[in-house]
Amino acid sequence: MLLLLQDGQYEIFILLIIALILSLSFHEFGHAIVAKWQGDDTAQRAGRLTLNPIAHIDPLGLLMVVLVGFGYAKPVPTDPRNFKSRVSDLYVAAAGPLMNLLLAFVTWNVYLLLRANGWDNAGGQVFFTLLAQINLLLMLFNLIPLGPLDGHYILPHFLPRQMAYQYRVLNARFGTGVFLGLIVLSIMGLPIFRYLAELSFWMLGLITVVG
Repeated sequence: MLLLLQDGQYEIFILLIIALILSLSFHEFGHAIVAKWQGDDTAQRAGRLTLNPIAHIDPLGLLMVVLVGFGYAKPVPTDPRNFKSRVSDLYVAAAGPLMNLLLAFVTWNVYLLLRANGWDNAGGQVFFTLLAQINLLLMLFNLIPLGPLDGHYILPHFLPRQMAYQYRVLNARFGTGVFLGLIVLSIMGLPIFRYLAELSFWMLGLITVVG
């Protein structure tokens, strides 16, 4: 993202930051509201049951996005002891990526509908494209079953019991280290996450319903 500033593309930089903040806020809100539906009000009591970005954005995490291209929002606190069922953690974990998919679907098709009815704005095109693609990228990124990402809560529910147990043990010991290693390699130039970006761009066609 710093390259945008170096190249003088200040408008795109600002639009990218706004799109990222919105996307992260909706992601964390998804976790919070589904946790509430599943019987746990920990996030609500912590003031996280809101779309207000101030409640969700971590300044250091956002700064890391600007500096190195990877960052984070404040994790939504939950207490699994309050969940209604043994699959509640699956629902709560999946809610974040699904919220990103929903936001991408709605905003992208609203933009296409506006454009089809004569609205033609270069800034709007850039913003809605960024917003849709960032949400698809966040969805894919968070489904990686490593370290603290949402995918590590989701994957065990689709594995045999013994394999799920072994996965949880291995991820607890090595998952975060492997995940951070991949990020470092990506920052050093290896295109490890480039394929996720390419896949998110390709998915724009899949979520398009407005011709």
